[in-house]
Amino acid sequence: MNVAVRRWPGNDETRIPYWIYTDGDIYRTELDRIWYGEHWLYAGLEAEVPTVGSYRTTTLGERSVIVIRSAEDKISVLENRCQHRGVTICQARSGKVKGITCPYHQWSYALDGTLRGVPFRHGIKGKGGMSAGFSRSDHGLARLKVEIVNGIIWASFSDTTPPFRDYLGENLWDSFERIVDGRPLRVVGYSRQFIPANWKLLMENFRDPYHGALLHVFLPTFGLFRPDQNSELRMDETGRNGSLMSAPAHDPGVQSEGGDIERFVSAVGSMQLADRRLIEAVKELKGVETVGTCSVFPSVFILQQVNSLQIRHVVPKGPDGFELMWTHFGFENDDETMRQRRIRHGNLFGPAGLVSVDDSEIVVMAQNGIDTFEESGEAVLKMGCGGRENREEGHMATESAIRGMYQYYREVMGL
Repeated sequence: MNVAVRRWPGNDETRIPYWIYTDGDIYRTELDRIWYGEHWLYAGLEAEVPTVGSYRTTTLGERSVIVIRSAEDKISVLENRCQHRGVTICQARSGKVKGITCPYHQWSYALDGTLRGVPFRHGIKGKGGMSAGFSRSDHGLARLKVEIVNGIIWASFSDTTPPFRDYLGENLWDSFERIVDGRPLRVVGYSRQFIPANWKLLMENFRDPYHGALLHVFLPTFGLFRPDQNSELRMDETGRNGSLMSAPAHDPGVQSEGGDIERFVSAVGSMQLADRRLIEAVKELKGVETVGTCSVFPSVFILQQVNSLQIRHVVPKGPDGFELMWTHFGFENDDETMRQRRIRHGNLFGPAGLVSVDDSEIVVMAQNGIDTFEESGEAVLKMGCGGRENREEGHMATESAIRGMYQYYREVMGL
């Protein structure tokens, strides 16, 4: 599909046309070139499929896939679609099987997707059946390219996607490895929600430090995140992936004196938590940062917020909606005290928590405004020095990471 009939305003990414959030042709081209192209998509955690035959179903782009441990040392990601008539095979979210069988005509597959059996392949009493040239090896389940990195399963519909570390970018590797450092992971819980907004609005949100202490009033009020913190914003050389690391420059909950920052924390004196365990944390990762995010385009955010470790997985559902899948995780050697702490912090930063609910609501408000002016409207992204060249910045008054993402987006989309 050629989307070049759409003209991007200007020669940079300081103006974003509203039609990229609403146009159906743009969305279908995104599926083809981004979601099903040379990109790594988050498929799950190795800990979710611990034994041979254990599986989970998930959605990559709009396609259902089966993530299954097909051997002791191998995880396969297979399209959840029978090669016979296209039937969705696995209906459950998770389970354990000895083989994969289509419910329609009972075509059966090995755990790695190889076709094992076709009922009546040789006909009935010598009549009918498949032709002599039918080969089972030509009709296995479609396999995705798979790479497992520090317990995270990555999958790609393209065989030419570069190795994950090269795809992520070397200057982001520390941000990624700091959160998932190779220790065995353990799932704490799941959440899921549908958000009636374009998927790119959430990708922007997690690359936007500018809004952090302005939208999320809870954060500066209780000292979890302030605009004057020691922060570092990074991008890879393409602009598609990014990270934000931030460490407090003060004691949580203590109000400093003077300056414009104080309007963000003016409520500290009048607002108190009944249970301060909600924000009390223990150090467990390297470095002094209490907030760390790593966004891997186009599908996932890996986050540390105090002792809450999360993966937020985006599933697009058309140009004006997406599902957000939350996986809260910890480490296999966590004791019960740490598990409970992660649950408390996960509730704080979960879909209905005192912080993250703001993001879900604001992107819907953005979509509602965009829908009114989709053909003529433009977003303005001029905060910070212009352009993708600002790959690393030590402050939050910038939108360069969003501009970087859209420079890459334009290249892939041909805009």
